[in-house]
Amino acid sequence: MNKVLLSFVIVLISTVTYGQFQISASTGYAIGSAGMKTGTEINSTETKNAYGSYGEGANFQLRGTYFFNETFGLDLGFGYLHGADQTISMVDLPNEQVDAIARARAYGASLAVVYKFTNNVYGRFGALIKVAGKTEAVVSSSSVFSSEEANALGLPEGSYSDTNYVEDFHGHFPLGFVGALGYRFDLNSNFSLFVEAEYYGISLKRKDSEITEFNTDIVLPNGDVAVKGFYSLDNLPAGYVLKTTYVDELSHEDSLDPSKKLAEKVPYSSFGLNFGVTYKFTNSSKSK
Repeated sequence: MNKVLLSFVIVLISTVTYGQFQISASTGYAIGSAGMKTGTEINSTETKNAYGSYGEGANFQLRGTYFFNETFGLDLGFGYLHGADQTISMVDLPNEQVDAIARARAYGASLAVVYKFTNNVYGRFGALIKVAGKTEAVVSSSSVFSSEEANALGLPEGSYSDTNYVEDFHGHFPLGFVGALGYRFDLNSNFSLFVEAEYYGISLKRKDSEITEFNTDIVLPNGDVAVKGFYSLDNLPAGYVLKTTYVDELSHEDSLDPSKKLAEKVPYSSFGLNFGVTYKFTNSSKSK
């Protein structure tokens, strides 16, 4: 027992003696991997699927890494993803136009093991979670009234509704994988630059959504607004609700309730390239 305790103390002392801490800041851009269907595009001749990943976009990261020895370290990172637009619905028909996109605005954290293959080449492998943020849908649509609808509203034929709204989607906390391979170039004993290829493997299960902005104007054929704010957040049209909950089971009775929908997973997986700078704190035990 004493030998085991002695061995543990020796390892602990050697770890503390070598222990080295560094912080890194980086930015980069990622493209979607294993893209899933995000929406559809419809025109007068065809309908096609749109594929993508909400993990596509620019990212910003701040990481702290503690090396126990010359090879192994532990990395804790925090990042922000400013996602690129993904198509939900694109409709181009004579009497209907829809342009609906969604994009991620997400904060994440990662905990990974760092392994130095050489003094310059390293790898990071660990777990990734999304801690905050949303998927923001921005929708713009116009629909020409039928003759009957125009007559009922006292409008000339060719009049149309112009609707714009924003809906924020939130998800359950997911657990994913992060892996990176990087190259570091030392500028001096404290500062270094690095470039790395990074992979995120993660999907997000939706929990709820909320319409945060909504406006519908009635527009005449010449483009003049006949009725401004015909619908709003306080007066939503049929089929729209302020808040929607996503569930795993939905009875046939509840399927008629627009405030409840079956849950679905959306992709956040991506491949990215990051560039950054690292500051290495001087180890006091080494400098003595």
